[in-house]
Amino acid sequence: MPIRTEVLDIARVEYGPSSAPPVLLLHGWPDAARGWRQVASELAKAGWRPIVPDNRGTGATAFRSPTTPRDGSAPALAQDVLDLADGLGLERFAVVGHDWGARVAYTLATVAPERITAIAALALAYQPRGQFVMPDFGQARRFWYQWLMYLDAGVAAIRRDPVGFAREQWDTWSPPGWFDEAEFAATAAAFGNPDWIAITLNAYRSRFRADEPRDDRYSGLRSRIARTEHIGVPTLMIQGGADYCVEPAGSAGLDGYFDTYRRVVLDGVGHFPHREAPTQVTALIADHLDRYR
Repeated sequence: MPIRTEVLDIARVEYGPSSAPPVLLLHGWPDAARGWRQVASELAKAGWRPIVPDNRGTGATAFRSPTTPRDGSAPALAQDVLDLADGLGLERFAVVGHDWGARVAYTLATVAPERITAIAALALAYQPRGQFVMPDFGQARRFWYQWLMYLDAGVAAIRRDPVGFAREQWDTWSPPGWFDEAEFAATAAAFGNPDWIAITLNAYRSRFRADEPRDDRYSGLRSRIARTEHIGVPTLMIQGGADYCVEPAGSAGLDGYFDTYRRVVLDGVGHFPHREAPTQVTALIADHLDRYR
């Protein structure tokens, strides 16, 4: 059964016994909860209780009201995780996130450090104060898909073929051959959620457009994030050395923002480390989480 919150009915998959220490595995974009299957299974064998939710706008997670703003920002997604944890009766838990999920992991470590034992972030670097700044031209070129969403004609094209839009990212963010057609098709089923496009557009357009709708219920979280640079929660950052979406150098040199921080670069791995190198990624995550049970 989904967990009902003020805003959502949150679908999730659980692995391992309920008595084991919980770890929430948060997926990114364009991806789905199924991307964590191998890592979650291995973490369960290692004595953890992995809980893998569908992000708002993805899979079986559903908004309860048609009038709720479709806010795709990190504060909104972070509150979803806290609400899910409350619904499951979790006081403290670990968080592992990829892409959007990584941003949510950093956000949770910022706004609710007393509840988070440790975090692991895949593919995205920490952004102090949650600030989005215009990247240099090289990174801006990699972010072509984001700029497309700022154009009315681009939005129309995405609405016509959202799965094709997602497929462009899978085809270009990592070295060739990391997925097969069956896996993409199974994952893309989660993009059929009626709010997937709205959440996708809002998540990116709200970074630089003041006219994008935001849900006022997350204003307190936004204010706290804007005042906070330093993270005290133990953090592991896993970077693909062949990430063609986010320049790997962008996640280097951030140690000063953390009490405890380790960055690992995986050679030959692209933007989806948990899918491309699941055994190696699981070992890194398990070692990190075990230190802070």
